[in-house]
Amino acid sequence: MTQDLSRNTNRFIAFSVFFTARAYYPVLAILFLDLGLTLDQFVFLNLIWALTIFLFEVPSGALADTFGRKRLLVAASVLMVIEMLCLLLAPTNGGALLLALCVINRICSGLSEACASGADEALAYDSLPQENRASAWDKLLAQVMRWRSAGFVVAMIIGGVLYDADTINAILPDSFHMSDETAHRLPVALVLIQALVCVVISLRMQEPEHSNAGSTVAHAVKLVVSTARWVFTTPVTLVVILIGVALDSIVRNFATITSSYYRLIELPAWTYGFLGAAMGLFGWFVPGIAKRLNARFSMLTNLALIAVMTLISLAALVPAWPIYGAIPTLLLMSMIGFLTFTVSRVLHEQADSSRRATVLSVKGLVFNLGYGLFSLGFSALLASFPDSPEGASLRNALLWQIPFFIAVTTALLCLAFFKLRARANG
Repeated sequence: MTQDLSRNTNRFIAFSVFFTARAYYPVLAILFLDLGLTLDQFVFLNLIWALTIFLFEVPSGALADTFGRKRLLVAASVLMVIEMLCLLLAPTNGGALLLALCVINRICSGLSEACASGADEALAYDSLPQENRASAWDKLLAQVMRWRSAGFVVAMIIGGVLYDADTINAILPDSFHMSDETAHRLPVALVLIQALVCVVISLRMQEPEHSNAGSTVAHAVKLVVSTARWVFTTPVTLVVILIGVALDSIVRNFATITSSYYRLIELPAWTYGFLGAAMGLFGWFVPGIAKRLNARFSMLTNLALIAVMTLISLAALVPAWPIYGAIPTLLLMSMIGFLTFTVSRVLHEQADSSRRATVLSVKGLVFNLGYGLFSLGFSALLASFPDSPEGASLRNALLWQIPFFIAVTTALLCLAFFKLRARANG
């Protein structure tokens, strides 16, 4: 009996939006601080979250390929529910109990991200008809990236509004006014509803047939080893991952310090959320452009184009023009979408169905490791410059990361050119 997988694509889009566009994102840091944690404790929690993803990223992909992608997506959704319940139940200024619940929250968050990473795309890709599957994936990937961007815009705006008790109380009648503590839980409550929606969507997905179904844990371990070897010995996948991580790490690092840069270019704090929403809106158009460029030009040409546009954006950030410095920020952030589309397209074309989720998890592990190492290097660069006058260290760090970026990307692009040419000649 032939499986009806046609509805998996729409379910994949809906799952991706509800899972990723979370209403607490614009207030994530201050949410934990307002619960009563110190900044040091918040940094410690983020370290736990990053380590959890790092440890389980690749194993979760192998488990998805071995025992089924749907099971991993259901697990990711249930973990997301637990993650939100921990924050809703955490007592404000609750001492050890507060910290314990927040630790559980970060571990569940990391596990949830690891379980969903790769499994969702692998299930959706294998649900497409085999005829013209690559072209259909380009269309679906562009579509899901647009809807994620739209979801991000809505989440940024709603999350910021719900967190502010004054704004909520200005709308509500006097008898329904709420405290700051209650308002601070509203974005979390909304994300809990999103998590429950993800549970329903994942349960309704259909598992496509793949050759590893019914295998053992021992097979999953072997799959991790063989897939990692395949990724780094296949010229195309090696090239797209090495160049991809070089581009991704520098852009994602800047994404984490955008608020500091906005302060440097004299933007008022109230504009930060709107700029985040603008980035999401801008991201609506990026997938369509990326789809056309990838259809017209080779993988290496597109990666070189992303590198050039990234370099232009990085150079334009250095002068830190008051207010207008936001323009290169938007351009730089759009490169994440372009890169995501290109890397995903290439890896899906190259990977067998039997190891698709594992390949994507290997990519995720390498990208997260690269981002972490670059962030450490950038932090050291910041610390090496005096911050007098105010913002001088950030200006200098932005300037000195440019020659590093040029050297690394030029070397990798040259290596890629010769690797791919040798493969074509061989």
